[in-house]
Amino acid sequence: MQVDGTAEVLDLPDALEPLVEYFRSISGEHPDWDEYRQAMVRQGKSLIRVTITSWGPVATGGFPARLAD
Repeated sequence: MQVDGTAEVLDLPDALEPLVEYFRSISGEHPDWDEYRQAMVRQGKSLIRVTITSWGPVATGGFPARLAD
């Protein structure tokens, strides 16, 4: 699948709360949000937010057999 849209790079500190939202949407609640935020800062994380304007086509059938090895 291909998506087209606009990408926005969020660096720290602006990325911190969106990173929390991202984690929640994937894994649910973290046992220690302060620890998570500290780890994101320590690791210098960024976030890329893509606003999709169009998408497609949806491919079917997977990879050709010759490329699956």
